[in-house]
Amino acid sequence: MFENLSHLALQQYWWVIISLLGALLVFLLFVQGGQTLIYRLGKDESQRSLLVNVLGRKWGFTFTTLVTFGGAFFASFPLFYSTSFGGAYWVWMLILFAFVIQAVSYEFRSKPGNLLGKRCYETFLFVNGLVGTLLLGVAVSTFFTGSQFSVNENNFSQWETPYHGLEAALNIQNLALGLAVFFLSRTLAVLFFFQNVNHPEVIGRAKKQLFYNAVPFLVFFLIFLAFLLLKKGFAVNPDTGLVSMEPFKYLHNLLEMPLVAVLFLLGVILVLLGIIRAGFCFEKCSDKGIWLSGTGTVLTVFSLFLLAGFNNTAYYPSTFDLQDSLTIRNSSSSHYTLTTMSYVSLLVPFVLAYIFYAWRALTRKKIDREELEQEGNNY
Repeated sequence: MFENLSHLALQQYWWVIISLLGALLVFLLFVQGGQTLIYRLGKDESQRSLLVNVLGRKWGFTFTTLVTFGGAFFASFPLFYSTSFGGAYWVWMLILFAFVIQAVSYEFRSKPGNLLGKRCYETFLFVNGLVGTLLLGVAVSTFFTGSQFSVNENNFSQWETPYHGLEAALNIQNLALGLAVFFLSRTLAVLFFFQNVNHPEVIGRAKKQLFYNAVPFLVFFLIFLAFLLLKKGFAVNPDTGLVSMEPFKYLHNLLEMPLVAVLFLLGVILVLLGIIRAGFCFEKCSDKGIWLSGTGTVLTVFSLFLLAGFNNTAYYPSTFDLQDSLTIRNSSSSHYTLTTMSYVSLLVPFVLAYIFYAWRALTRKKIDREELEQEGNNY
């Protein structure tokens, strides 16, 4: 089946999979957002432990999706992996460090006799929530703003600045998306708490935090969107492969791919509906906000990835030399590798079904302090 597809069709197929994994990862960052709210919502030890344990039941999903996203990118588009991870390594090392201390924190926070104490591990969780979301947003934004690297004829890449990725955080567009992802993760976390926490005081504080975070999210996202749609983009000539700057390139992509435009607009509407429904509705329907905004997040981010890679666009542009920019055509694995991987990808629906089953089993009912006290193994 897959072996009969052209190389370009396989490249596009895997870009869709990468885009979906990236979109799911951004949604699951609500765990990181919730970690930055532990001291905002929990005013005593029991309330903070309640919040940590609610998030602790989901942190593995985020970590696994991050690893799967990176692994799929490495296997399908290895030149991007070697260029970005090998060149912008300070950014990726900070992201990986943030996720390592998250895993350590959940493992040792409540262990008897730990030397660092709960507050130290809770600080680690905050660092993971701040650094992980901000830098992931900055890294994704470089798909639209570009990075300073070169690639020679043997596909060996070299980073052309001594800052190795840290310079990306100084770009206003990159920083706007990073902050948008940070505040979105906190907004989604509040919606998740509405659905899963049974504690009136915590939920009362969460109601206030919903709009404290939703408003700056919208502001920074609109700033990023304005930059994206109004700036020049990195267009690729499909016949020659030459890269050039095209005015309003990403706006053109949106207009020339109507299905992507519909998914993007639907995603934005669902995110807003989830926030509005949770903020102005009674308790029962506020529980559903996470599914509306979560689905909207996946659709919106999925659409942004498609804008970056499809319609003859360089998804990882080089601002050092435009002709070194990476596209889905010049940075992918061979036809044989993509074909083999495509058969493996048929297992994805079964994995998603298992994740859905496990998710439902872990969130069958809201968690309160009494249930937490009855459990023997808490985070």
